[in-house]
Amino acid sequence: MTRFFCLACVFTLADSVFSGAPVKTNDRPIIGVLAQEVFHATPHRNAYIAASYVKFLESAGARVVPVMINRTEEEYTRLFKSINGVLFPGGRVSLKSSGYSRAAAIFYRLALEANSNGDYFPVWGTCLGFEMLTLLTSGQLLLSRTDTKGVALPLDFTDDARDGRLFRGFPEELLKSLATERLTENSHQWSLTTENFTKSERLRSFYRVLSTNSDGQSEFVSTLEAYDFPIYATQWHPEKNAFEWNRPCIPHSPTAVETGFYSALFFVSEARKSWHSFPSVEEEEKALIYRHTPEFTGTLTPFQQIYFFD
Repeated sequence: MTRFFCLACVFTLADSVFSGAPVKTNDRPIIGVLAQEVFHATPHRNAYIAASYVKFLESAGARVVPVMINRTEEEYTRLFKSINGVLFPGGRVSLKSSGYSRAAAIFYRLALEANSNGDYFPVWGTCLGFEMLTLLTSGQLLLSRTDTKGVALPLDFTDDARDGRLFRGFPEELLKSLATERLTENSHQWSLTTENFTKSERLRSFYRVLSTNSDGQSEFVSTLEAYDFPIYATQWHPEKNAFEWNRPCIPHSPTAVETGFYSALFFVSEARKSWHSFPSVEEEEKALIYRHTPEFTGTLTPFQQIYFFD
């Protein structure tokens, strides 16, 4: 079956969700991607960002700025006012005591404050980023071990998925494929079970559950979006389908690649609603990730390429 893509329709849908009508968009969005500590730090390799997250956002028309760890709150606030959204990537660092968790907490607070005052600023969390957002919202670490380390799964959409924003611009045929085919790759050993989600009044009142999954023993939440804020989280990895090749569990079918593309397209369309900007072109160019060069790490890590930072 031939599937036709209407990118204009996707942008129109995403841009009109909150206001009810299309709005003028920022066609030069810049999104921050949060770095995190490497496990065995060496000189000039104390933090990293997997290149697949950068490519994921660039594929939908955004530019990327690395958000370094261990900066001052003043520096993070200044950067927040310069970028149009932030992505918390997956990883293995501590949710409570890492530079990643500290920076994420600051950006989460700034995003809540800004959005509450009419200053649109979207946040996306993937895998560890998903878990980070649930901790920041609930104030509790509510995760349970699941057998989900390296498995592709179909999404079990909830009744709320149709009312949500994230999947609204996805083609109908792609949604059917997501519900029946193993298109979403999971690389986590900790999950937020639906039971623990339901027990948390803070989570229930803040997030709409768009999909769940199961490891055969426990049902867990796999996609979230905030009711009143442009905050989104997937326990699965939309960036891997098109850009990571080291694990046999990562699906690379056309529909799997479309899943990543439409996920990126949605989040970038959210960032287009933000009008933050750098004070000058010079500062913008200095901050962009283009000044850094990714290294091939496919034989040593799960990532094809990694940006390393000092």
